[in-house]
Amino acid sequence: MTDERHSGAGTTSAGFAVLWVAIKREPWIFAVSTIGSLLFGALTVADAWVLGWSTDHVVLPAFRDGEIGSSMLWAVLALFLGVAILRAVGIVARRLGAGVMQYRMQARTRRAVTRQYLSLPMEWHQRHPTGELLSNANSDVEAAWGPIAPLPMAVGTVAMMVIAVGQMLFADLVLAIVGILVFPLVIATNVVYQRLAQGWATRAQQLRAELSEIAHESFDGAMVVKTLGREPEETARFRAKALDLREANIRVGRIRAAFDPTLAALPNLAVLVVLILGVHRVLSGATDAGDVVTVAYLLTIVSFPIRSIGWLLGEFPRSVVGYRRVEAVLRAKGSMQYGEAPAPRNAGGARLEVDDVRYGYQADRPLLRGVTFTVEPGRTVALVGATASGKSTLTSLLTRLVDVDSGSIRVDGVDLRELARGELAGMLSIVPQTAFLFDDTVRGNVTLGADVPDDEVWEALRTAQADGFVAALPAGLDTQLGERGTSLSGGQRQRISLARALVRRPRLLLLDDATSAVDPEVEARILAALRGARSRGGRGAASSTDESATLVVVAYRKATIGLADEVLFLADGAIVDRGTHAELVARNADYARLVNAYEQHDPAKGAPEEVTAP
Repeated sequence: MTDERHSGAGTTSAGFAVLWVAIKREPWIFAVSTIGSLLFGALTVADAWVLGWSTDHVVLPAFRDGEIGSSMLWAVLALFLGVAILRAVGIVARRLGAGVMQYRMQARTRRAVTRQYLSLPMEWHQRHPTGELLSNANSDVEAAWGPIAPLPMAVGTVAMMVIAVGQMLFADLVLAIVGILVFPLVIATNVVYQRLAQGWATRAQQLRAELSEIAHESFDGAMVVKTLGREPEETARFRAKALDLREANIRVGRIRAAFDPTLAALPNLAVLVVLILGVHRVLSGATDAGDVVTVAYLLTIVSFPIRSIGWLLGEFPRSVVGYRRVEAVLRAKGSMQYGEAPAPRNAGGARLEVDDVRYGYQADRPLLRGVTFTVEPGRTVALVGATASGKSTLTSLLTRLVDVDSGSIRVDGVDLRELARGELAGMLSIVPQTAFLFDDTVRGNVTLGADVPDDEVWEALRTAQADGFVAALPAGLDTQLGERGTSLSGGQRQRISLARALVRRPRLLLLDDATSAVDPEVEARILAALRGARSRGGRGAASSTDESATLVVVAYRKATIGLADEVLFLADGAIVDRGTHAELVARNADYARLVNAYEQHDPAKGAPEEVTAP
């Protein structure tokens, strides 16, 4: 750890650079808190002057004369009380300003990180674990702006220290020089601390992210963990990482535990030396007792600025690490570039053209190879293929969650890459294979905040065959579904997800095995409703797939495939055959074997309708 990242000087300069960012963004709040801190510092030093003046003009004359004048006593009390009140005002301004500044910076950074997460393409998210992303937005942000809390106090106490040193020099030059010798020792102590703490602080922040990732995986896979009896293994995996994090934090704590008392002891040692030397100088007549008291008290005051600066510098290792991790997210560049073209405003369905598309998750291993097809407006195409043939990947390309490696995808003649941000989402809806519901009401999950009348919500639910069980829920559309919709069955979640797509009246609708968790009878009703909506072409959310709407369906059940005007048979990332379902069954043995195998082994065949979970 000899490079600048892990050196004491490098960490200190980087820490001040982080604070400078906060000061530039919140200058007025920083100014208020700093003024309060300066007021506190100046009046704390004024205490030393009041104490020294009282010693020379009240305490010593009282010992000499045996009495204290009432006017002098009231003057001393007024001085001490006035200083205390003004100092309290400074403390309130300092602490309030520091707190507001810190929480504003944390909120601002969290919003920036969240916006960046939403703007980065899916391929970037696929390379970064969820736990790491949670850590970036939470503990890293808190760590980055941790030094803001002691910052105004440190700035004010620096001024206090300068005033105190000046007053010490004015009171007694020799004693002041002896006291000032403590500062080089403080600087050396801090450099040693930064060098020792930086590496372990970095390790602790990384372990927080890894621990979050394990917890997230365990929560997401709770059903797998419990049904397979993996609780002990998951507990052991979490425990091992938690112990690593504990060890890293303990190492940082041990270093800090040695640093803080050392920092506090150095000024006290200086006070002891000053008192011993001061006694000899008073006895020799070289100085007055009041000056010795003033210098000694000022040194005790200086110990507080030293400690406050130590608190500030002690936060730097963790702050610098957190800030760098957050900045890595904010500087991340995705490959998703947008054009300026608006989405075509044609009435009815969209014309979809896929031209010689190639794509692979690894550059040397393409998953899709030369995929070419066209879907005319109002037509329905079914994508059929074995597992890992590229069906879901193709839907990701059609929705532009990822970009093609080569070739093009056009909607009404416009390349998806030429569309402005958000334009594609306004004309396309997808129902994914795994339905995701938010911790919101049924209405909130269908509309996702859009201003949609309830009658259209019910129409979409009716087309998705979800109106029956939604009406039976305790509060109907206002029923809270819980995190990920855990109060519903898998088939019910899929139908809510389908209604969410339909209510947006898409011109292009993609169904990625969207009814896999629904039993055949319910699926048949859904398909019949879609087919009826397409033939009616009336208003309502169901008719958002009107007679000219375009449908692309990833399917394996014969009932779903039967909805299609044309079937595209994918194998090994390429379209190997196309035609109607009957034509492919008659001429393509592989296709017939695949769809018949799915039908024979469909676990949902004959299954009863799902019921609402209690």
